[in-house]
Amino acid sequence: MRVIILSRNGALYSTRSLFNAARRRNHFVRVVDHMHCDLMIENEHNTVFVHGQPLRGYDIIIPRIGNTVTSYGASVIRQFESMGVKSVLSAEALLRTRDKLSCMQVLSHNGIPVPKTLLINNYSQFQLLHHKIEDFPKIIKLQSGTHGLGVIKADNAKSMEAMMEAFYGLKQKVLVQEFIEESAGEDIRIFVVGGEVVASMKRSAQPGEFRSNLHRGGHAEVEEISEEESRVALEAVRILGLNVAGVDLLRSTRGPLVLEVNASPGLEGIETTTKVDIAKKIIQLAERLVKLRANGG
Repeated sequence: MRVIILSRNGALYSTRSLFNAARRRNHFVRVVDHMHCDLMIENEHNTVFVHGQPLRGYDIIIPRIGNTVTSYGASVIRQFESMGVKSVLSAEALLRTRDKLSCMQVLSHNGIPVPKTLLINNYSQFQLLHHKIEDFPKIIKLQSGTHGLGVIKADNAKSMEAMMEAFYGLKQKVLVQEFIEESAGEDIRIFVVGGEVVASMKRSAQPGEFRSNLHRGGHAEVEEISEEESRVALEAVRILGLNVAGVDLLRSTRGPLVLEVNASPGLEGIETTTKVDIAKKIIQLAERLVKLRANGG
């Protein structure tokens, strides 16, 4: 199998883990920076160029697309797909999950429980509408943030108004979300590959912090999940059309709530915490997808 890993940096843990897993299974693998890709659209002869040279003869791509380059990354994925190259992550699924509001709309419409969330598009309506989420504290988050960046807790109306004024002044769209107090600064990361839960961990925020992201100094440990949590995670991934995903759940008094679904989840935290070789599982998934394509699937 000939594999391309789309990644901005070949030295990143996730990229190296996937590269090494592919090599151990005797595949030819190349890391390509998708921002260095140029696209020729020519009816049935579309081409991807890197440094002026066409990329041909590859079986599958494994996209590792960061939030800041989602749009162009999706274009590169779509170009490969138009050339008959299979992708572990489709362009449409990437775009669907990167917009937090769209993702929650899709999940909620399909019966997946999510925290109560409000997008106030017009600042003039802020004072009227933010009360629809009744109690403080409330969570304010950028629609396109990642790793806990752009996520703030407002403890009262005055602080919330100042935050919202600043975001609107910067022309940033934000979501207002209920704070799940009983989660106590903890969430569950469930890693799904090929329609199967392959690993799960609990992330806990450091003292004085409510964000449990490992990039924010959070602590992780292996965590067993319930049948209901597994079912919710798998169904969310299926609805969003993902082959590989990290699903973040909050445990609440009304059951598991899907906080976020990551279409390009990092491997370092989950692999080092659980000791599961997830990169190997992703490469095995790629093998199945290529085999399915060869058999006309």
